[in-house]
Amino acid sequence: MFRYYRSLPPVCKTYGVACLMTTSAFYLGLFEYYSISLDYGLVLKHFQVWRLITNFFFLGPFSFPFAFLLIIIAKYGVALERGPFDKRTADFVWMLIFGALSLLVMAAVPFLSSPFFGGSVVFMMVYVWGREFPNARISIYGVVTLKGFYLPWAMLALDLIFGNPLMPDMLGIAAGHLHYFLTVLHPLSGGKFILKTPLWVHKLVAFWGEGTQINSPVQRDPSTSVAFRGRSYRLNGSRTSRSNSTPATNQAGADSSAQQPADRGDGSVAFRGKSYRLNGR
Repeated sequence: MFRYYRSLPPVCKTYGVACLMTTSAFYLGLFEYYSISLDYGLVLKHFQVWRLITNFFFLGPFSFPFAFLLIIIAKYGVALERGPFDKRTADFVWMLIFGALSLLVMAAVPFLSSPFFGGSVVFMMVYVWGREFPNARISIYGVVTLKGFYLPWAMLALDLIFGNPLMPDMLGIAAGHLHYFLTVLHPLSGGKFILKTPLWVHKLVAFWGEGTQINSPVQRDPSTSVAFRGRSYRLNGSRTSRSNSTPATNQAGADSSAQQPADRGDGSVAFRGKSYRLNGR
């Protein structure tokens, strides 16, 4: 079990553990659920700004739905972080932050408000996974087999059958589609890439010292974790390698030193991921 925990990618592992600890603290009576719920009235009038963050880490009390959401993080969230977002930790963190900000904006509409949006963030992961792996074969309870593209809608139908509220799931789908449209569909159709991962997110991941980012504009801090020993890109566009390599002088016309990175034009480096290449390779 401990080996499996150590093998999990950092973002999903951190978020899953944070949700588990929040529910454990609630089970032990350390706080009441309404003290961390999203309430814009208390945020604006009493400056209880922590509610803008804490509501995303509560998936409900210990129950089957709570366990099901943790399983989704461990399965589909991890598949995203290891697949399309492999070596793109900052981009994955930015996807979750953008989804959370989108949900907060939606919550400002009265009939869309909800005290907790942790389930919506999890459902956002499911939607993005379905778009990234549309042809994956999924079996639901060993009864129905369908493609990954239809998984969010199948889970939405299950919530309808079980009598669970549908609004959090639908808001998660909306946030996930908005991110996927702005980062994949719109640029691939010739539009401008307008949702580049901010510099402060790259700095946050570099300071955190976990994960890797192949297109990071932030130079690695030697004092951080060894996870950042891969290639990194400085703010001036130059590339640093793992160690200083020496050119081979005994071969005519040969040079073993690292080559300069290719020209990226208008910032298409953000599409180095599996499903984000503009040239289709």
